[in-house]
Amino acid sequence: MTTLTKLTPKDTADRVKAGKAVLVDIRESDEYAREHILGAISLPLSALDRADLTLEAGQQAIFHCKSGMRTDSNCAALAGHVEGDAFMLEGGLDAWRATGLPTAKDAKAPLEINRQVQITAGGLILLGALLGTFIAPAWFGLSAFVGAGLMFAGISGWCGMASLLQAMPWNRRRPA
Repeated sequence: MTTLTKLTPKDTADRVKAGKAVLVDIRESDEYAREHILGAISLPLSALDRADLTLEAGQQAIFHCKSGMRTDSNCAALAGHVEGDAFMLEGGLDAWRATGLPTAKDAKAPLEINRQVQITAGGLILLGALLGTFIAPAWFGLSAFVGAGLMFAGISGWCGMASLLQAMPWNRRRPA
């Protein structure tokens, strides 16, 4: 398996500032919209096969995600999209932020879809458990239904709740 050489946030910032490297954010576009490293380009992992990553001569690509786990587990595919050496930001955006380096935040951007699914599913499961305990046992079915949906999403890779939440008005793209 191809690996990406890990760079500390400081080394990464130095290379980017010197123009030697380009930061490539592999998180999904909704995650990028909420917060990203200044100057990083967005290349979602889900669009990697359809994307063209062109760098200037002598430039290096430094890939990153939120914590480094996504980048680390997809390093072969990422390295295959660049000529020459490829790197990864060790610890991802979390480490960058912890080092005190700047990020661009948009508090008005909606929460990431995965977080919305977690909040909604958790709330429905808790509601089903409470209603089942205090109102009628039939309400436990709500928790079972949501749990089965989450299990289906994990097995199939398709989440109906995420699709539904993406269609909600607060997740629609606003005109520029």
